[in-house]
Amino acid sequence: MHLATFNCNSIRTRVDRVVALLERHDVDVLALQETKCTDEQFPALPFELAGYEVAHVGHNQWNGVAVVSRVGIEDVQVGFPGQPGWGDPVAAEARALGATCGGVRVWSLYVPNGRSLADPHLLYKLDWLAALREAGARWLTEDPDAQIALMGDWNIAPTDEDVWSVDYYRGRTHTSPEERAAFAAVVDAGFEDVTRSHTPGPGTFTYWDYTQLAFPKRRGMRIDFCLGSPALAARVGDAFIDREERKGKGASDHAPVVVALTDT
Repeated sequence: MHLATFNCNSIRTRVDRVVALLERHDVDVLALQETKCTDEQFPALPFELAGYEVAHVGHNQWNGVAVVSRVGIEDVQVGFPGQPGWGDPVAAEARALGATCGGVRVWSLYVPNGRSLADPHLLYKLDWLAALREAGARWLTEDPDAQIALMGDWNIAPTDEDVWSVDYYRGRTHTSPEERAAFAAVVDAGFEDVTRSHTPGPGTFTYWDYTQLAFPKRRGMRIDFCLGSPALAARVGDAFIDREERKGKGASDHAPVVVALTDT
């Protein structure tokens, strides 16, 4: 069974590339982020013609998450318990969607950016991650054998190795001690970064800015992850970052992360 996560940066712009990605890597379940469309605008037909079902939540041209599956979609849940909102008036954003696919509870997550260290959006990001940590810990307490995949764009580079320049990111979001501690808290709750051991070393990035030739200059970040519950982590046989998907006209600024599971 193959799981994948991909910040597509507008599904309507890149639907053909995403469908080709599914075929190229024989993906069974795909978590998508930044679909940037409402539910009515989501281009479901190309996925359906390829044999996939789609669950999506999107409210406007911002955010938006989806789960695409050819092994069934059950128990779809928009948002996790305690997920905070943002805005005035405060409202839940389309940043988390859960579904059970082929026996795996897959969550497509688009963690808030944080914007800057002085911005209130950073506190929102930290609260959001704290609530996710509490929800995840509760899920594992209720069922220690649950197969859960927390997949998506975490907007955090957990280690210095995950950025092209430590000096460049000093004093910026994504690498602050508070954000890294929030990521580590989810791991400490029982979830393992299941891709790192298969994609070790510096330079294994998943995001490159569109500006200043960041991709060819290898000035990237590793911010897209699959954190797996113990039962899921035990099934991981391989994982890789599809850097080739970042190339060419019309590419997203992220690369997909693919995880191969062994049979139960």
